Amino acid sequence: MKIKTKLLLTFFTITVVPIALIYVSVRGLSSYQERVFSETYGITEQIDLMSGASIRLFNHLTETIQRKIETEIQKEPEVFNDPQYLEQLNGRLKENHSFLMVRKNGETIFTGDTDAGAKLQEDITDYENLGEMESWGNYLDGETEHLIKQREFRLDDGSQMGVYLITNVVDVIPEVQSMMSEIFLSSAIILFITGGVLTAWVYRSILWPIGKLQEATKQIRDGNLDFTLDVEDDDEIGQLCQNFEEMRIRLKESTEEKIQYDKESKELISNISHDLKTPITAIKGYVEGIMDGVASSPEKLDKYIRTIYNKANDMDRLIDELTFYSKIDTNKIPYTFSKINVSNYFKDCIDEVGLELEARGVELGYFNFVDEDVMVIADAEQLKRVINNIIGNSLKYMDKKHGIINIRLLDVGDFVQIEIEDNGKGIGQKELPYIFDRFYRTDSSRNSSKGGSGIGLSIVKKIIEDHGGKIWATSKEGIGTEIHFVLRKIGV
Repeated sequence: MKIKTKLLLTFFTITVVPIALIYVSVRGLSSYQERVFSETYGITEQIDLMSGASIRLFNHLTETIQRKIETEIQKEPEVFNDPQYLEQLNGRLKENHSFLMVRKNGETIFTGDTDAGAKLQEDITDYENLGEMESWGNYLDGETEHLIKQREFRLDDGSQMGVYLITNVVDVIPEVQSMMSEIFLSSAIILFITGGVLTAWVYRSILWPIGKLQEATKQIRDGNLDFTLDVEDDDEIGQLCQNFEEMRIRLKESTEEKIQYDKESKELISNISHDLKTPITAIKGYVEGIMDGVASSPEKLDKYIRTIYNKANDMDRLIDELTFYSKIDTNKIPYTFSKINVSNYFKDCIDEVGLELEARGVELGYFNFVDEDVMVIADAEQLKRVINNIIGNSLKYMDKKHGIINIRLLDVGDFVQIEIEDNGKGIGQKELPYIFDRFYRTDSSRNSSKGGSGIGLSIVKKIIEDHGGKIWATSKEGIGTEIHFVLRKIGV
């Protein structure tokens, strides 16, 4: 859910929902209180407490006794001279926050509340002649603390009687106010709960992800990338957190790659330093031998010079390998692609490689099963580097007195497959998947006589893949290793 939608929903919830809940609460409380009020004061008609302390509400409190008094006036008006009867009526009125006052010929003969009656004498005197005979009059006193119901009539002897039902408004209002207080309290609780729920929801959907994001930025600031920002919301903040998590993952991968690169670079420098030191030491030894006259015969001198030459070539290959590695790392290998006749190209390679292998006492076998007109698109110089690196790797790990290297060209449909096989020490099945990785050496000892920078076969893989081909290896320990790679034919 988008933040805009959440804000609209929040606005709707914080306005409409409380109003609806408060309305339901008010209606429920008022209905309950009206029922209780009616039962308490014996009111049969429907009342509305929400109207407040109205005359109609207070009028209901004494209606029953009012009807009884009217009946007595019609049947036996003399009863209002009986103090005992008047006391009985007053007792019933007290139950409803009211009291009785009776006047005869302008003089008070009975009052149910002496103090309140004394205070009301003036109001009663002012209003007693306003009402019509044989009907009830209702009015409030001057301070609106009492509702007065007045009924005047005459006795048979001509005496003028006045009956007053006086309701203490102040006593009744607190009950209504109590209901209003309950309504106010329920409204406050509704608003508090609604606000709490909305606050928790906003915190969970907005503030909590922001807090997690802030904590994540502190982690990265402190150099810690080993954490997970697990925010799965689909709003803008959730998407920001997800993008931040992707950035963290990439940053971690980049950091790990840099650490690995630095490690590999240090290892490369160490390997190259070791491998350069070996031929340089040999060259110095043979040069010192010549200078000291150890090479006394022409044959011995020729052997020393040839050895120096071979060691210099080894150094040149190492330097060339290092230079080429830097080009791989920056993806700037200088390829010059052209059409190459497979049979003619590999025949020339065999002639060139054969001389070196012969000098090392290694037998070379060449088997061509490809038609004479098969062509491929390749860089002749880089393809030669592939062959030299593979053969050089085979010679490095050749442990047989009679070494054999076989090169086979096979036609496999759309591709030409080249296989270079040796009878060296072989590679273990656990190590075989990693031989094309940079700096991987099956003999990890830097002091090993095998030497090597550990990037030869990784260079081979890079060149073949840049040619659109594929390379892999098979091997058996103690028997030998086969390197296979394929190149696509022209027109296929």
